[in-house]
Amino acid sequence: MQEPSTNGVSNTNKSELWSLSLRDLFYKYVRFLPIFVLSVALALFGAYAYLRYATPIYSTQSTMVIKTSDPNGRNDKYDDIFGGGKSSNIQSEIEVLKSKGLMARVVQKKNLQYSYFIKGQIKSQDIYKQTPFKLTTIALADSGYGFTLKLKFNKDGSFKINKDPVSIPLGREFRNQFGVFQVDRVGNNKFSSALYTIVYSPTAQAASAFAGAIVVTPKSLGTGIINISMQSTSPMLAADVINQLMTDYGDYTKELKNRTADSTLAFIDGRMALLGKELDSVQDRLLAYTQANNLINMERQSDAFFNNISEADRAINDLQLQMNTADFVEAYLGDQKNSNSQVLVPSSLGLSDATLNGLIAQYNQLQLQRQALKEANIPANNPVRIEMNMQVEKIRVNLLENLANIKRSFVKIMGTKRSNSSVAQQQLQVMPAKERGYFEIKRQVEMKQAIFTLLQQKREETAISKAATVGNSQIVEYAYVSNTPISPQRKNIQIIAILAGLAIPALFIFGAELFNDKVTTRFDVEKITDAPILGEVGHSFSGKALIVNKTTRSMVAEQFRIIRSNLQYIIGQKEKNTIMVTSSFSGEGKSFVSLNIASVMALAGKKTIILELDIRKPKIISGLNMPKGPGLTNYLIGKSDLDELIQPVPDMENLFVLGCGPVPPNPAELLLDPKVEEMFKHLQAKFDVVVIDTAPVGMVSDAQTLGKFADCSLYIVRQGYTFKKQITLVDEFYLENKLPHVAIIINDVKIKAGYGYYGYGRYGYGHGYGYGYGSYYEEETAPPSMLERAIDKLNPFNKGSKKK
Repeated sequence: MQEPSTNGVSNTNKSELWSLSLRDLFYKYVRFLPIFVLSVALALFGAYAYLRYATPIYSTQSTMVIKTSDPNGRNDKYDDIFGGGKSSNIQSEIEVLKSKGLMARVVQKKNLQYSYFIKGQIKSQDIYKQTPFKLTTIALADSGYGFTLKLKFNKDGSFKINKDPVSIPLGREFRNQFGVFQVDRVGNNKFSSALYTIVYSPTAQAASAFAGAIVVTPKSLGTGIINISMQSTSPMLAADVINQLMTDYGDYTKELKNRTADSTLAFIDGRMALLGKELDSVQDRLLAYTQANNLINMERQSDAFFNNISEADRAINDLQLQMNTADFVEAYLGDQKNSNSQVLVPSSLGLSDATLNGLIAQYNQLQLQRQALKEANIPANNPVRIEMNMQVEKIRVNLLENLANIKRSFVKIMGTKRSNSSVAQQQLQVMPAKERGYFEIKRQVEMKQAIFTLLQQKREETAISKAATVGNSQIVEYAYVSNTPISPQRKNIQIIAILAGLAIPALFIFGAELFNDKVTTRFDVEKITDAPILGEVGHSFSGKALIVNKTTRSMVAEQFRIIRSNLQYIIGQKEKNTIMVTSSFSGEGKSFVSLNIASVMALAGKKTIILELDIRKPKIISGLNMPKGPGLTNYLIGKSDLDELIQPVPDMENLFVLGCGPVPPNPAELLLDPKVEEMFKHLQAKFDVVVIDTAPVGMVSDAQTLGKFADCSLYIVRQGYTFKKQITLVDEFYLENKLPHVAIIINDVKIKAGYGYYGYGRYGYGHGYGYGYGSYYEEETAPPSMLERAIDKLNPFNKGSKKK
């Protein structure tokens, strides 16, 4: 079991670890500050280049109102039948605004099939309405295919087309494979020596591109106010397209309304032409009959009978007029090929049935809406058009049923009137046949005259309505030319560049740290194992293995003194101690630490011996520059006395060494000899401190064999050399007590710029103590680097000083 003092050290280290982890992280990465500064500078330079050469995008928008009802509030039945006063579908109107058909009108009026560009050093710039010339198209070889014209102007004002060596003067027609054109100067603008490019796109293609760039959104639900916006590389182009689109939409809605009036006028004109001929014929018959029969004055006694007959006939004529109108509407609706016609159902023209007029009004309105969807290029299989067709067909069937009912009612009433007329005619039978013939012809004249007068009245009303037609939209705010681009946004690009400049090196640094599988900091050890860290030993620039003596005050020597002080928390207050030093594998500084631990113990007045028990690769004797000779292997095989093999270390009081001697072929079996135990008993009785430099525990079992003779085990971990996964071996030895009182020493710690006091340790690595006069430490001079040596050799002043 571990002693309580050991757990106390471990818990203290853990609490310090978590309390300082954020500070450690800061100091760990602040040393990369120059890399971050350089990365941010390069990112900002990239952002500057992007902002300098990126094509700016401009946005403009306008506002318009789509009227949802008749602005004059008229409720006349005639106007209702022909499309007035009905609500508009805002979503349908938005689709019309975004349609390619409407945009094609804009493209043609603004001549947007042609785009003008001027080539710069890096990019080409759109120069809409800024060109010093204008291209006039006289004839196109094929308007369905696009082409590009590149113009290079000469000093005299002439130009060359598409690398053609022939110069063409301004104002002269020229012909090429694309058609016949003419270039004229615009104003007094000067021509640039740069290359001008004219790109032609077919109307359908240009309309598709502009329609795709238009964004139409309702400003708020429940109202007819909509916003129209567009983004483009030319602010003037975007404003012109939107403004022309709003104008053309207004004209389009007026044209759509005028189609209803034109259809009604055509129907009335046809009926008036036919009735005019019939009326002339009947009037001629009446005149001829009167002249032939010399009918100048009628007898008054027949007036009463005639009035009765006339009243009945008038009623029958009115009913017949309505019956004719009903027959016409029924015939029109009954013809299936008229269901998809653009011509609307004509007016009821005297039919006073409210239900019929309402159905006709609904039918005409649905026809207009369906035609609008069709002209907006909405496919026939679109759910909106399918639903619209179903509604039209339903209203048509209802109209036919209503007309049939009306006609049956008319027939019944006409029968009654004819019966009354027959009674009156019987009373007139006593009248001369000539008089009856006269009145018969006169009734026909009056009937046809009444119908003709009605048609004339309706024609005038329709003509007035057509002249007063206005669009169902109103422009609230025209699109304006904005010279402030929305993209690229300078501030956002710069912020993104700074963030990228910080993130990219951070990602690489973090990746390097993430894939680094070697111990770099004290934190790497503490997060894997709970074994206490006894201390840290910095990198020594001295060429000697033994750096701790009476006179040295170097930082590394002081660190060994700190380790000596910390040992009391591991081994307690025992007078005599045996310390075993091991590591994971060779090269971690185990012999270096063993030698200096023994030295610092000897300096404390304790009689100390170091045992060179790394029998396979002994380094203690060679590190002390002492001659090799017989050693403990000779003792173990019984060829030498133990006391004769112990040697004092030169110039070190109380420090002795027992060398390895010849390397045996079976070191593991040799350490199992009973004489090993006798050796330790003898040495522990004779010396205050026994330091065992044993073989790496991660490679051979020597350390575990010798562990039973030790009071504590110092496990050496070397910064940048020991793998992190090997720390788990230390944790196994610590938790399972396979080695006595395991403690860790981190060796070869190198201070890197930016790590500060808490970079690698808490035992003697404070920068505030410093080097030089009045400081705690003696300065260790690092050997010059290869670059420093090269500069020193090339420096002529250094050569001169050496000669002197």
